[in-house]
Amino acid sequence: QVQLVESGGGLVQAGGSLRLSCVDSGRTFTTGWFRQAPGKEREFVAAITWTTAYVRTYYADSVKGRFTISRDNAKNTVYLQMNSLKPEDTAVYYCAASRRVIYSGYDVGSGYDYWGQGTQVTVSS
Repeated sequence: QVQLVESGGGLVQAGGSLRLSCVDSGRTFTTGWFRQAPGKEREFVAAITWTTAYVRTYYADSVKGRFTISRDNAKNTVYLQMNSLKPEDTAVYYCAASRRVIYSGYDVGSGYDYWGQGTQVTVSS
């Protein structure tokens, strides 16, 4: 069983930055970040897949150029660096992981096997 622990959320002013962390306890090959704002559906934010040959990253259009996803294999940790934050980025952010390398459908929550508890990100205007 894989456990995911997220951290790094908080309150920040518009234009500021936060870095979210997701530590996993198992052997996973795809990690995604999703978010859910009050009254809205969960949406894809970013994902990272890796093999011994490559690392690939994917982003939602709404965060492209502002957010960066990365992984430190030595620490079993995936990071989401969020810059130039906007009030519309306010949401609970969830980390999700899969033991598979997801080539397509990385932006669909049902493709992931494990989920973290979520961390709140609030961006004030």
